[in-house]
Formats: sequence, structure tokens, C-alpha cells
Amino acid sequence: MSRSTGIRGNEKVAGWLFVGPMIVVLGLFLVLPIFMALWVSLLDWAPARGDPFSGGGEYVGTDNYRSLVAVDALTRTDFMKSMRNTFYYVLFVVPLQTVLALFLAVVLNQKRLRGKGFFRSAFYFPSVTSSVAISMVFLFLFLNNGGINKVLSWVGIDGPSWFSDANGVFHLLLGVVGVDQAPGALGANGVLGLSFWEWLAGPSVALCAIIVLVVWTTAGTFMLMFLAALQDIPVEVDEAALIDGATTWRKFRYVTLPQLKPVLFLVLTLGLISTWQIFDQVYVMSEGNPDKTTLTPAFLSYRESFVSQNWGTGAAIAFVLFAVILLLTLIQRWVMRDKDEPRRRRRAEVPA
Repeated sequence: MSRSTGIRGNEKVAGWLFVGPMIVVLGLFLVLPIFMALWVSLLDWAPARGDPFSGGGEYVGTDNYRSLVAVDALTRTDFMKSMRNTFYYVLFVVPLQTVLALFLAVVLNQKRLRGKGFFRSAFYFPSVTSSVAISMVFLFLFLNNGGINKVLSWVGIDGPSWFSDANGVFHLLLGVVGVDQAPGALGANGVLGLSFWEWLAGPSVALCAIIVLVVWTTAGTFMLMFLAALQDIPVEVDEAALIDGATTWRKFRYVTLPQLKPVLFLVLTLGLISTWQIFDQVYVMSEGNPDKTTLTPAFLSYRESFVSQNWGTGAAIAFVLFAVILLLTLIQRWVMRDKDEPRRRRRAEVPA
């Protein structure tokens, strides 16, 4: 007599009773608002016109999306500047915070290190502190009469003009060697409203200050993830590598790091998502200034919606940002995939 291994009727009902409230909550406060925002992105609507779901807005189709990438106007220019700024922001923040977090985790995982509890708390403390509060502290540091400018004045650097400079750091470095203007080919041509010279400007000094702030405040969280993964590696694995004569670097490179790949993928994915969504630091410290060099898609979406009352454009920016994050996450997953997994799967399927 065979025993049934399926779910009995009463168990199925109990399961739905347990997950039902959460499904309702997620549906009402997550899924439904997403579809509502998607509908708003297809409208020319402002709150003063009434309810957007009962004729309060004019249906414009994909015009709000076209204005971001295909219409030569201020909206496209601002959106492309925000994309350029965020690209450089992600390019610097994600590798720096990942490397710093991994380095701190490796250091704190040493058996001979004393005061581990203190150092773990000290490194993690900025991550649990309000980002608005820390941004205010950094804002005071970078004021005209702030501590950073006073230190720079000791070495002959005019701090106020330096940090309000709208040029990118790459342009500033080229200016040191006498290249102050765009070469003809880079200045005359462009992509999506910006010249190649503008695309290659690099982050402004103000954006670099935000980069330093974010790396400092996020590395602690990722450090704990790496530390947990390091402590989960069997001691026998490290001992076997040492017995085989592996140096410290080779042991880390060929033994430790491959076993951290799942956590590394998680850290890179979370870092990629959070950096593309940066808003509060920009809102508190710069509001997109100087000259829109710290403008980001998230802040631009807020400004278009709540300041300019172009809610359709603001919603469209949000969905374009979602598509960019999803695409980059899929690319990252493909790049970091386990290339040996299909081979092992095929071997497992071969009958003995």
C-alpha cells in the first residue's frame, strides 16, 4: 500500500490562511501601487487636475518616455546628466565598498586580533546611523568655512571654489596638463543630448564627497556578510591549503575567494541596486548642484513629480530606472554564473 506524499486538503487550506494576509498586504501596498504608477507614467497629470483614474489626466501614451530619450529638450538633457552622474557614482562606489568590506572582514576574521567586538561595532556603526544625520555632518564639513576647507587652505587650495566647481575630476586632471577645452571631435558630437566631452567628464568634486560618504556608511553592512561567510568556511580547508604550501595570498585567491562567490554576488547585487537608487544624500547635501553634477534619476524623479508637478514624467523616470537596475542585475548574474554548473547537471542526469 503506497503512502501519499502530497499535501492534504486541510493542510492546503491552513497554508493559504497563513500566507493570505501577507498576500493581501503586498497586493494592496506594493503590487497595486506599481500598476497605478505605471498608468500615471502614461498620462499628462498633476494632482490639481483631479483623480488620474477617473479622467483627471490626459492620456499621452509613451510621450513621457520619449521625452527622456528621444526629444531634444531640457528634460532629456537633465535625465542624461543624471544617468551620467549615476554611472560614475556606481563605477566608484560598488567596487570601493565591496573591496573595503572584504578587507575589513578578512582583518576581523584573524584569530590573533584583539578587541574584535569593539572593531566590529565601530565599523558597523555608520551603517545603522541615519543617512540624513550623517549627510548633515558631511554638509557642515564641506561648507565654505567648514573643516575641510580650512585644512585645504593650509596647503594653498581655495576650498569654496574647488568644491563648487562643476567640472568633472577627469576634466580637472586634464586641465593640469593644459587641456581646458574639448577637442573638436569630442565637443561637436554627442549621444542623447550630451557631447562626448560631457560624458567623459567624470564625477564632480561634490559627487566625490558623496561617494566617500556612501562608501564609509555602507561598507560595515557588507563587512558583516563577508565575515559570516568567512566564518562558515571549514577550518580543514585552510589547513589543507597551508599544508600544501600555499602562501597567504594564494590561499585567499584560490581557496577563500571562490567559496565567497555567493556572498560576493549578493553584495554586488545589493550595492548595484542601492547605488542606482541614491536619493537622500543628494537631497540633503546638494539637491543636484553644482550645475546638476550631483543630479541622479531618483532625485530627478522626485523633482519632476513634487516640485515641477510633472507626475507623468516623474513616474516614467522611475520605471526607466527600474528597467536599468533589472538589466544590470541580470547582466551581473550572467557574468558571475557558475560555468561548471551545467556540466555537473548533465553528469548527474547520466544514468549509472
